[in-house]
Amino acid sequence: MSLTKQLALFVDVVQQGSFTKAATLHDMDNSLLSKQIKKLETELGVQLLNRSTRSFSLTSAGEEILAQALQLTDTLSQVQNIADSYQSKPKGIIRITSGVYFGQLYLQPVITRFMKQYPEVKVTLNLDDKRTDIITDHFDVAFRVGKLTESNLIARKIAKTHFAIVASECFIQEHGMPMTPEELIQLPAVVYGNGNVNLDQMCLTETPHGDLYKMYKMRGNYKVSDVRTLIDAVKSGLGYSLIDLFNLEEPIAQSKLVPLLTNYGLSTMDTGIYAVYPHRKQTLLVSEFIKAVQEYIGTPPFWLDHVPDFKNMYK
Repeated sequence: MSLTKQLALFVDVVQQGSFTKAATLHDMDNSLLSKQIKKLETELGVQLLNRSTRSFSLTSAGEEILAQALQLTDTLSQVQNIADSYQSKPKGIIRITSGVYFGQLYLQPVITRFMKQYPEVKVTLNLDDKRTDIITDHFDVAFRVGKLTESNLIARKIAKTHFAIVASECFIQEHGMPMTPEELIQLPAVVYGNGNVNLDQMCLTETPHGDLYKMYKMRGNYKVSDVRTLIDAVKSGLGYSLIDLFNLEEPIAQSKLVPLLTNYGLSTMDTGIYAVYPHRKQTLLVSEFIKAVQEYIGTPPFWLDHVPDFKNMYK
């Protein structure tokens, strides 16, 4: 194995925090990885890691060599990106991560078409509602819904978010139609919660078609971490909910859901749907996949058609 590859393995061991995770990343045996790191130390003539039975730490030499190795692997990645950008068609492996529901509903159909169109493409799709570190975990692109927080990454907005407050027809029959935000928040709500993300507040104007916005706390009697389960709970009348329209799989009338307080302004709170990637210079494979997702969703996104006359609501 070349010195360059050994240094790349060394970087991954440190970034992953364990030999086992780094070995899994490269689909290689743990003992083989350990041997390659020892060979690297022998070739360099210095010890890079202090090892114990359960952990390791960097030596002083290891810290300095890690800094240079990071620069080397980044440069090599950029060189590969430039070379890939001149390919005539996408090929190779693309590693994608996304929230579960968005991936199932919107990425999977695109992946199916994409792989049939480009038979030399291999895809690894990771679906997890808890945000992964795309650099540490070696993903080529992540699809994020919400506010951007990772300033060290490059982001491309592929769709705006469009919120609506919805309840089932049976819920309205039981509780009546709320006419103000104050009336609404007295009713039971179904809210999304996962880790540090709790969508239990909504930002509405204080008056119909007003200019002043106010945050309203929802009475989340039922908190759920899965979007499909949340929608089903709203359909069954457990509570109203604040949803992004991309969560609707079918027209709202077909779901027997009714939009509430549509004469009030409803803020999207600086959220959006983004494709996020680690380098400004994308490979042809990554750029074409993002383009395919954008084309599938449409501009404006096709899910707006699930709510008739939505363009005149929540203003």
